[in-house]
Amino acid sequence: MKAAHNPYNPGAGTPPPELAGRDPLIAQARLAIERVKLGRPSKSFVMLGLRGVGKTVLLNEFEQVAEQLGCQTAMLETDPEKPLAQQLAPQLHRILLRLDRIKKAGADMQAAFGALRSFASAFKVQLGELEFGLAMTPATGDLIVDLTDLFIAMGEAAKKRDTAVVLLIDEIQYIQKPDLGALIMALHKISQRQLPVLLFGGGLPQLAKLAGDAKSYAERLFDYPAIGPLDPESARRAVATPAERDNVVYTDEALDYIVEQTGRYPFFLQVWGSHCWEHAAKSPITLKDAKEASARAIVALDEGIFKVRLARLTDRQKAYARAMAEFGGEPANSSEVAKILGLTVAQSAPIRDELIRKGMAYSPERGLIGFTVPKFDEYMRRAMPSPTPKAARAKKA
Repeated sequence: MKAAHNPYNPGAGTPPPELAGRDPLIAQARLAIERVKLGRPSKSFVMLGLRGVGKTVLLNEFEQVAEQLGCQTAMLETDPEKPLAQQLAPQLHRILLRLDRIKKAGADMQAAFGALRSFASAFKVQLGELEFGLAMTPATGDLIVDLTDLFIAMGEAAKKRDTAVVLLIDEIQYIQKPDLGALIMALHKISQRQLPVLLFGGGLPQLAKLAGDAKSYAERLFDYPAIGPLDPESARRAVATPAERDNVVYTDEALDYIVEQTGRYPFFLQVWGSHCWEHAAKSPITLKDAKEASARAIVALDEGIFKVRLARLTDRQKAYARAMAEFGGEPANSSEVAKILGLTVAQSAPIRDELIRKGMAYSPERGLIGFTVPKFDEYMRRAMPSPTPKAARAKKA
């Protein structure tokens, strides 16, 4: 089989050739967009899941749906090093420029551009020339107030033009707590006024708690669908269907093996499928092919994304991660991890928090800690054959 014809796409956030098992979520997003465009109440939602489950792919799919329905969209991946205002303002500027092309009588666009001008000035955001409208009311410098005013002005302009604004934000867990609170507050006000603005987001599992901590009503403002591994039939389809389009088939035993080895995670299904295609000499792809390709896939992951992630950690963070790996892929009890390291829970807590801030770990509930990347526990046991308590007890991070 020709490598140039390899149908799989194991990139970060890149759309798979067969988006299997996610139809209900896509339908939920479509319905929300259609309702908000008609001026009916609709709920934003934020997808929660580990890395590799396809949150970014789904956000891109929602963006396409919104654009097909005639909405104005803006998508961004949160940069933890930048304030939210600096990241949002350029995207909102683009939306206002597109809205301005839909000509309607009235001063609503002047007001919207004025609100953006004031917002940009208050938060020192460079947007180039804002030719339309002067700042009507000076911004306060309070992100809650100013972002709410800007969202309202934008929502009113969209409503007048019979369209909607759809914001798509990935990695929301990296938004700083005050900024996250301001974003939630602005969306809350939009919801109360029934203006056509929606947010679809993606983040790690701890995001629901972070949002609740930022604003207590966040759990009522958003839905939080959990995104996990595909069901077995969808996982098989994600691997088999792209190959079938090139007249290549898998044996049932090969598909069963791939589904088991990947844990049904969409990213890993693409990785295993790609290696099967490159390794197999001809159709059908057999169990022997799948096993040999699996070994190659593991080596590629070890030398690629896993090794890169491990290199980001300090010695004591590596030691903590290795202790976590003793408990497999499921979240472990923090006290048991500390015990392996010869530390008290209080002594190990700062290391645990460092891993969470780096996006390497998450806490699904109090006292538990798990890896954000599936199969990383297996890699840690290969890369570091035994835990190293001494490194964890080192004073320097």
